[in-house]
Amino acid sequence: MTNKTCWVLSNGIIGMDNQSFGLAHALGIEVIKKTVMPVAPWKYLPAQLWIKSLHSLGSDSDSLAPPWPDVVIGTGRLTVALSIAIKRASGGRTFNVRIQNPQVALRHFDWVVAPLHDRCKGANVIETLGAVNSVTAARLLRASEQFAPRLAHLARPLVGVLVGGTNRSVRIDTAVAHTLADKLIHAAANHGAAIVVTPSRRTDPEVVAVLQRRLSNVASVIWDGTGDNPYLGYLALADYLVVTADSVNMASEACYTGKPVFIEGLTGGNNKFEQFHRELQSRGYTRPFTGELSDWHSPPLDETSRVASLLKQSMGLN
Repeated sequence: MTNKTCWVLSNGIIGMDNQSFGLAHALGIEVIKKTVMPVAPWKYLPAQLWIKSLHSLGSDSDSLAPPWPDVVIGTGRLTVALSIAIKRASGGRTFNVRIQNPQVALRHFDWVVAPLHDRCKGANVIETLGAVNSVTAARLLRASEQFAPRLAHLARPLVGVLVGGTNRSVRIDTAVAHTLADKLIHAAANHGAAIVVTPSRRTDPEVVAVLQRRLSNVASVIWDGTGDNPYLGYLALADYLVVTADSVNMASEACYTGKPVFIEGLTGGNNKFEQFHRELQSRGYTRPFTGELSDWHSPPLDETSRVASLLKQSMGLN
């Protein structure tokens, strides 16, 4: 750990925070969370119209004032302008790292870390196959120790199912839930598998209800949202992983484990999501879920460490 500091700009969106904090911690410097909640009219305007402003925040935001950090990292539209303003206020000293395509001129950033499907090209762009994230071997080990006793009664193989929710590109509805349940029941009957399911905050309660009802006669555990989230525990302990197609983050984190990862629920999709999943499949990280369980080997998808290494070289931290 050096004496350098990194501000992570957070607007409370878990999926974005996981990317920002994952990369920040991988740099090995002090990480400071800065909660930023832009107010009207700024939050509705394109970033180009307020890239010089640090006065766009509500009372529930943290102060953005000197001493300025050595690095600022942010993900998502609402932190783009603020990161540029911080770099300007620091006299250019703050190293500005943007995750995902910022949709503004790339010259405002030292590095942009963008997945291939963002189609963001430039001399200062580091392209990644999936999303950088906060999953590490140490976190998986701790999670496996925490959750192993709770799953000890279940047979092997163990199928971990990560369920997301409908977004602008993919629908995860009750029809998908029924199809998924059919396949999981098949896996249980034909492979002797036990099933563990963790819904996300975005999962429709009706989707969870379908899975609970349909899997009631199968050796299974479906997280009910109480107590500690078993997400990392299931990543660590499952023999196979099934991930709904709506989340780049979940697919990327599942592929970090190096285990067989099956993708379920491509009932909508756009070119961006389809490109992402085609790329994962073509490189051997994932396969479509049919209910059959097959084994294959792929190297862990650890884009976070790769990107952090490149950034540390650029900043002279190695």
